[in-house]
Amino acid sequence: YNNRGELVQRAAAFKEDLILVDSEELFSPAKYMIEPAGDDISSIHEALLLGLRDYVTKTGFKKVVLGLSGGIDSALVAALACEALGSDNVLGLMMPSPYSSTHSITDAQDLAKNLNLETRLIEIADPFHSFLTLLNDDSQPLMDLAEENLQARIRGNIVMHISNREGLLALTTGNKSELAVGYCTLYGDMAGGLAVLGDLPKTLVYKLAHHLNRKAGKELIPLGTISKPPSAELRPGQRDDDSLPPYDILDPILKDYVETNLSAEEIITRGYEPATVKRVVHLVDRSEFKRRQAA
Repeated sequence: YNNRGELVQRAAAFKEDLILVDSEELFSPAKYMIEPAGDDISSIHEALLLGLRDYVTKTGFKKVVLGLSGGIDSALVAALACEALGSDNVLGLMMPSPYSSTHSITDAQDLAKNLNLETRLIEIADPFHSFLTLLNDDSQPLMDLAEENLQARIRGNIVMHISNREGLLALTTGNKSELAVGYCTLYGDMAGGLAVLGDLPKTLVYKLAHHLNRKAGKELIPLGTISKPPSAELRPGQRDDDSLPPYDILDPILKDYVETNLSAEEIITRGYEPATVKRVVHLVDRSEFKRRQAA
């Protein structure tokens, strides 16, 4: 900026750059043609690509592995990883359980085809049933939270086994909304070395997915993946909004509480339903032990 507060020159964002500015011209009317800065979603896209590429290469890895559930979070992480590292350096694992929907596999396969991504299909029904037999009296499943999380932890073991054996960095796929309220499984979907979407709220995940498709001029992330209701698929018919407020309500509350540091009472004055705000605040506070261990 010159002494009149006019923008004189701007370096490139999220990439190495060198700019030379004639200091004498700083005191003359601005003559430089400054390219406009990218919009927020473009900047987020470039930031994530740079961060992912740098973290993987500077920690000595060349390739990454992640679980592909057919959901939007894993699809977005896979798309970003392929763009940052090249599709040849990304491995996607499809690990259906007895509660996985048919489209969870077909959506993941469509994604892999669009990204030219290598995948492996590893069914977890057998180890899941073995655990149920091992951990329940009289082998009678209780269908409780512990058994739901068993599925996530079996998948986490598989991802880490391949990571160790083949020297791949494991990427976690959870977003900021889930991590904030603890809607994630320790040593399950949280197992890995880098949380690519760990600072993106769920509503921004959707925006970024649409952005990637627009920029590519084609359907990288299948529209079916973007449009279907989000679900952990750890029990029959499960949906995220069974356990959480809708993300278009949850995310603004989280921003007010986590980033703006407003109290529950202050957030309620902004027009949110008091019980919802108090519930979200409670979930955030009691999930600290998970976030302390998150990638």
